[in-house]
Amino acid sequence: MASLTGLLYVSEGIDQAIGGKLDADGIVPRQLSGLDGVLWAPLLHDGWPHLIANTVPFLVFGFLAMANGIGQFVAVTATIWLLGGLGVWLTAPDNMVHIGASGVIFGWLVFLLVRGFFARSLKQIALAVPLFLLWGGVLLGVLPGQPGVSWQGHLFGALAGLLAAWLVARPDAHRAAKR
Repeated sequence: MASLTGLLYVSEGIDQAIGGKLDADGIVPRQLSGLDGVLWAPLLHDGWPHLIANTVPFLVFGFLAMANGIGQFVAVTATIWLLGGLGVWLTAPDNMVHIGASGVIFGWLVFLLVRGFFARSLKQIALAVPLFLLWGGVLLGVLPGQPGVSWQGHLFGALAGLLAAWLVARPDAHRAAKR
């Protein structure tokens, strides 16, 4: 997670050095030229304050999502990153570029909150309870209202996290049933 976070800071450093030009490479809704932004948007931030605000949840949720192994982490993160970004590309308003890691962050949070229920794991549910008590309020960010904030990124990241939890829990529940 330290390496991934470092990548975010290097990306922002380069962006700052070239006058913020990388930010234009985010998601541009419903334009084919903006579809590649699905890949780049989570690496881009609208300045240091935006990146700093995302750093702690990125580290915490990413670390917790990584606890079941790097393979699962990569699959979960790819699901959230790609499906969340595609949701933004399909539904967000025109003439806006969407950037930031918060869609991935929301996806990881929802993944961590619900995977225990899908997997029927008391251990994972026990982790979800304090996580929800500490961070659950941020889930209100899936609602429209704050200008300049991509609630679509939050919403589709969260929905992709829900799907990732269900997909990951299916094999876990199947293995547990065989025991």
